[in-house]
Amino acid sequence: MARKRIGILTGGGDVPGLNAIIKTVTYRGSENDVEVVGLRRGWEALTHLNLEDPTSRSHYLIPLSRENTRTIDRRGGTVLHSSRTNPSKMKKLPDHLVGTDLPFSVNNGDSETKTWDLTGQVLANLSGLGIEHLIAIGGDDTLSYAARLDKLGVKIIAIPKTMDNDVRNTEYCIGFSTAITRASDAIQRQRTTVGSHERIGIFRVFGRDAGFSALFTAYATSSRCVIPEYKVNLDKLIQLLLEEKRANPSNYALIVLSEGAEWEGYKVQEYGEPDPYGHRKKASVAEALADEIKRRAGEETIVSDLTYDLRSGDPDFVDKLVALTFGNMAFDAVLEGRTGLMSALVEGRYDLVPIPEAQLGPRKLEVASTYDTERYRPLYAGKRGLPIFLNRAS
Repeated sequence: MARKRIGILTGGGDVPGLNAIIKTVTYRGSENDVEVVGLRRGWEALTHLNLEDPTSRSHYLIPLSRENTRTIDRRGGTVLHSSRTNPSKMKKLPDHLVGTDLPFSVNNGDSETKTWDLTGQVLANLSGLGIEHLIAIGGDDTLSYAARLDKLGVKIIAIPKTMDNDVRNTEYCIGFSTAITRASDAIQRQRTTVGSHERIGIFRVFGRDAGFSALFTAYATSSRCVIPEYKVNLDKLIQLLLEEKRANPSNYALIVLSEGAEWEGYKVQEYGEPDPYGHRKKASVAEALADEIKRRAGEETIVSDLTYDLRSGDPDFVDKLVALTFGNMAFDAVLEGRTGLMSALVEGRYDLVPIPEAQLGPRKLEVASTYDTERYRPLYAGKRGLPIFLNRAS
């Protein structure tokens, strides 16, 4: 009798903890006579794989074993690599599919763009590989396509990961704790420089649509913050920073900004080509704030972009604990033949929940219970009864 075969992939940005999931799923597979196949570069493995080409197979497929995963959890990143491939909106076809009849659409925006839907190719490759169950690890973009595959009959289990912590239906995503730990450490170190020069320190962190990373970093470092969910008044913000600076014996102040943060009258500028999920790069809101502080108050600033550094390196204890647990929950769900579910934390407890619907968009902070709109700081009062990460799944 043929062994059960499952696939596992990581999509979107890397975060610490991914390798722990890959290892524990592989080890559980070896204990349950389940073959685990690693799919390299996220969804690209299933859009670009040419089953007839040995070179393509060796490039996109990695048979996972206890031997080749034994030490991978000791480092960050993902041994399966990653990409931001969106199989339903491919701007360029793999070479072996050029000239074939595939569904496409044309976007008549600033410039006419043709995109192909390679979902049929994804389904064909899953069938050709004999993959009976798929574990997809990613953020809201990666998991939106996982939800689509589930509706098409693919057995799939999801695991949420993003340092933005903004996937719906869960209170926690892999990578979040390590990001906050790194951001807090960086800010604590830079206090010496900001204080030595008697300036306002401005720190930019990830958070395209939600302010979890900025708010929790500010919470841990007793700093002010600006989040995408609430537009502050710029004059008031600058006045608060100046008052704090003057009251500080070392004559400095700090503020943390989400990359998607805005204030009244300002909209974050975007540039470059949209990625496969329609996101463009955001100009630095930290630099924009620094310019406004200089222009309006004549104050010097120090700007630090903490974004990519926060997702690099080894996971902290929380991310390793949750990653291992989410991975084991996903494998249990595979053994039970379940589909359309995601490992999650709900009310501080581990659970399996439906994969979020893409049209709902990312999870947002609840401003009323988390953010002081008068002082532009995290709210510290009223936390009794909340789950460990202070925000409920939505």
